[in-house]
Amino acid sequence: MTGAAAKVAGKAAPIWITGTLAIDPAEIHESFIRAAGPGGQHVNTTSSAVQLRFDVRHSPSLPDDVRARLERLAGHRLTRDGVLVLLAQSQRSQKRNREEALARLVELVRAAARRPIKRKPTKPTRASKRRRLEAKKHHGAIKSLRRSRPDD
Repeated sequence: MTGAAAKVAGKAAPIWITGTLAIDPAEIHESFIRAAGPGGQHVNTTSSAVQLRFDVRHSPSLPDDVRARLERLAGHRLTRDGVLVLLAQSQRSQKRNREEALARLVELVRAAARRPIKRKPTKPTRASKRRRLEAKKHHGAIKSLRRSRPDD
């Protein structure tokens, strides 16, 4: 992915997440707010922080399985309406904050696009069963030594 999205015939080029998954830039809404942090007196006069919003629930670009995983991964960054909100304000320039917010969105969607590997259930080995039983016997023997015996 390059820094700024290229314009193709008046329309912004799609943002490619994987080889088969792309997001339309029209689905991403940016607003600029005043940033806390570095910038000195300049930070009080410019809106260099970027608040990026992406509607996960109603995005036509996302398949259902990716959408569900993205909602789980987003956590507290997802609103009740299913809008993912990312705030980038660590850089002094608005352009770099935009790039950082977009890169974080792409990385989050890329992580959601990876299908989890299914666990193959395995049986414990004979040796591990034997070790477990020996440990139980040893522990039981130690506990039996702690018991007080009534006088016969």
